[in-house]
Amino acid sequence: MSEFRLAALLLGAVLFATPASAQVEDEQFWEQVNVNVPLTPDVRVTFEQIGRWGDRADGISQTEYGALLGWKASKAFEFGFGYRRVGLFTATGPSVHEDRLRQQVVFTHGNLLGRFRVDERFNPGGDQVGVRIRPLLRRNFPLRSGKLAFFASHESFVLPNSTRWGQRSGYERMRNMLGITVPLIARKAILDIGYLNQFRFGRTGARPVMEHALSLQLTINAIGPILHD
Repeated sequence: MSEFRLAALLLGAVLFATPASAQVEDEQFWEQVNVNVPLTPDVRVTFEQIGRWGDRADGISQTEYGALLGWKASKAFEFGFGYRRVGLFTATGPSVHEDRLRQQVVFTHGNLLGRFRVDERFNPGGDQVGVRIRPLLRRNFPLRSGKLAFFASHESFVLPNSTRWGQRSGYERMRNMLGITVPLIARKAILDIGYLNQFRFGRTGARPVMEHALSLQLTINAIGPILHD
């Protein structure tokens, strides 16, 4: 499959991801800042901050603060373990703050990047741990200028278990994204600017939700592959 055919397929997934069944839509803004701190040539710590705003939440809907320890085992593979403190907000109810652990492996081959992540969610609503499996695939397409690059990505969320505090097992959602990567400060920082389409499947009687987001992600002193969260 050619690079441009793959991009066209991802574009179709973004633009035509079951729009007829998306009975609820939301416009959002997402921002993320990553700061990579190398400890050795093969080990780094990434500090992360995330903020998300949406119309349905009538303001901020989610905050995340955390860190990820990464070990580059080879040119192609990097392993990581991290923690995030996540705040979830709604326009009608009280906010919820949960703790999350995550383990991941990142594969790089030229301009193709893949990530397999597993999350464990610890929610104050109960003592059960919610597990999420999140495979992600991203393809970069360098432009002729040699500086900018177009990218397309897809991520799925699969929940293997249900909890009493609200997580339901099954294929929960997918994220598709198209954007431009812009190098900054002599390539010591990279800015991803894109359109993110997130589709939450209608399950257990709930209506499906399609979210349209302008996404900005700034990575400073980036080492290794850069993948959207």
